[in-house]
Amino acid sequence: MHPLCSDEDRIRGHGSNGRLYSTPEEAEREKQAAAEAGAELVTAGMRVGLGTGSTIAYLLRFLAARAVNDVVYVATSPQTEQAARKLRLDVRPLTRFGHLDLAIDGADQIEPTGWLVKGGGGAHTREKVVAAAAERFVVIASSNKLVDALAPPIPLELLPFGLKSTLRLLEPVALRPTPPTPDGGLLADHLGPVEDPDELATRLSLTPGVVEHGLFPPHLTSEILVATGYSIRRFRPAV
Repeated sequence: MHPLCSDEDRIRGHGSNGRLYSTPEEAEREKQAAAEAGAELVTAGMRVGLGTGSTIAYLLRFLAARAVNDVVYVATSPQTEQAARKLRLDVRPLTRFGHLDLAIDGADQIEPTGWLVKGGGGAHTREKVVAAAAERFVVIASSNKLVDALAPPIPLELLPFGLKSTLRLLEPVALRPTPPTPDGGLLADHLGPVEDPDELATRLSLTPGVVEHGLFPPHLTSEILVATGYSIRRFRPAV
């Protein structure tokens, strides 16, 4: 059982894929709770990286409502940047900074040792760059993102050059029918098993043509905040 599961979660049990059962309404409520907890980490004068996804959309609203002074934000996608600017958050490019105080992002899967799968929204390359640039990288999520073991698909960003060769090396893999990323990469998903996340991450990283993959190692994450029911559970991955 996942260490972030509450007693109530244990009663509800896990689905066949390891994810906790929850209704859409419960998941949305938990996303909001996790986002609010994440927003409370932002203090005056910080440089903060913002991830991409539905939980981050809630985070932006809480950040705008708190109106903390002199905070500068870096967005990982055009969607996040546009939403943040509409809320009058001060968004600037990462090229202006060599270091961030904090980065906050969601996750698609969170396994017990702290390995993450990210990139369902296709922003995992920028998300990983921003996470690595931050002194603290904090993940916020609803309890249905907790899994006993990581499972496919694993998001990929690929170079257009030599694409057929790259796909052959990555089999089994599927291209997404989506436009290129803002950096010109093509999105795909690795569909093979994830028996050893470290081994698979190394294999994907060493494959020519792979810009970045969506496996995030535990050492990259400072803290994980998961909303389970009406409480926030905090987890620091072992490194």
